[in-house]
Amino acid sequence: MYEEKNFSELENKIKYTFKNKTYLQLALTHSSFCNENRKRGFNESNERSEFLGDSVLSLITAEYLFHHFPNVDEGILTRNRAAVVCEDALAAFANELDLGDYMLFGKGEAVSTGGRHRKSTLSDAFEAVIAAIYLDGGMEEAKKFVLPFITEMLETVIKTGSEDYKSRLQRIVQQTPEEVLTYNWVGEEGPPHDRTFEYEVYLNSNLLGKGKGRSKREAEQAAAREALILLGELDETAP
Repeated sequence: MYEEKNFSELENKIKYTFKNKTYLQLALTHSSFCNENRKRGFNESNERSEFLGDSVLSLITAEYLFHHFPNVDEGILTRNRAAVVCEDALAAFANELDLGDYMLFGKGEAVSTGGRHRKSTLSDAFEAVIAAIYLDGGMEEAKKFVLPFITEMLETVIKTGSEDYKSRLQRIVQQTPEEVLTYNWVGEEGPPHDRTFEYEVYLNSNLLGKGKGRSKREAEQAAAREALILLGELDETAP
């Protein structure tokens, strides 16, 4: 069974305490865990929760864009929403919470396939957590959880266009299928309420850039920006 202390750790990170912790456990249950533990009563994974969370996230994001950008047309609103709720963005949000560390996986998925770090798995889990909060506390609690993530991401999107630095770098690298882009944590410093994170980005084994930020996502974006400058894809004076 999932350890109660881990619920408390994650609840502190998401700044929400569940009345019914079953919702959170379900959000963290990968289908591979169910496949290996059906005899123990684990019959439902987070896939249905992910479906609901996707809709809740889309509505919260659309409502925020609608009210905060009254002079922006529908096409730009749609592009901005897509940039914020894409797989890369949601996986980055999940990494901010170390969400993969709290998930229940089957042994094979967790160990041999690296499930805890797969972007699609993390993005789905983030949406499932949104659904868990929505089911347990309603739309207003879901908004409290989601808005800090999407507003920070939107600032980057608005400054740089419809692509943030990470997405732009990923698109460039994907033109050569055998190339592998990875972000590695270097370290962090400062008190818990004022942390500074540092990340490096590698193309295969080659260091392309380093970056620091007040969040993991911000540090990764800074590293990607440095990489784009190194590759000649971004002017050093660009914001």
